Amino acid sequence: MQSSGLAPVQPLIQFSNIHRSYGAGEAEVRALDGVDMTIQRGEFVAIMGPSGSGKSTAMNIIGCLDRPSAGKNLFQGVEVQDLDQDRRALLRRHCLGFVFQGFNLLARQSALENVELPLIYKGMAKSERVARARLALQKVGLEGRENHDPSQLSGGQQQRVAIARALASDPMVILADEPTGNLDSHRSHEIMQLLQALNRDGITIVMVTHEEDIAAYAQRLLVFTDGKLSRDEATPSPISRSA
Repeated sequence: MQSSGLAPVQPLIQFSNIHRSYGAGEAEVRALDGVDMTIQRGEFVAIMGPSGSGKSTAMNIIGCLDRPSAGKNLFQGVEVQDLDQDRRALLRRHCLGFVFQGFNLLARQSALENVELPLIYKGMAKSERVARARLALQKVGLEGRENHDPSQLSGGQQQRVAIARALASDPMVILADEPTGNLDSHRSHEIMQLLQALNRDGITIVMVTHEEDIAAYAQRLLVFTDGKLSRDEATPSPISRSA
């Protein structure tokens, strides 16, 4: 049989026999126990599992906030676990955007100033970072709210600011940890539609959630149980991506 000549697609994110343990001896906790998984560029993946299943540990390793005890964690083929602290910080700063359940906005800063913050750490000039922050706020539907501080915004709007902050750095991947956990069902729906729209624009989304109706917005579901990846499948009954 002749080869097609096409090289296999390299995963954007890959875990190869990843282990993560805390403590030692009888006090040892195996948060991850030999996990193999891949996430391709452009996917929208939901990660689920009960408390203590390993899902948050997996997310922290993907986000370069933690290192595996053993195994390989690859980002575009680079073995992240072998990078020093400075290079891991550069990867986070230039390739990853983070969205958290609690918004994590600075109360005394405007929406625009909150979105600018990661760009300051990148050393970007004032004029460029303001322009990029304004554009990010436009993308999440908050044009005209740039000068509002968090107390003047609804929970859904605050989460949009947090998403704009993640977008401003032009990340390859957005890591969303329970992004609708503090929102009512209507605002949750709006935020998930926004994440779908960003995914259609080419951003890879990796989201931790404990809610099945929220996971249904993703294309693919990864379920963790007792530190192992117990299910990896297309999302059942996915919510329309054109909603």
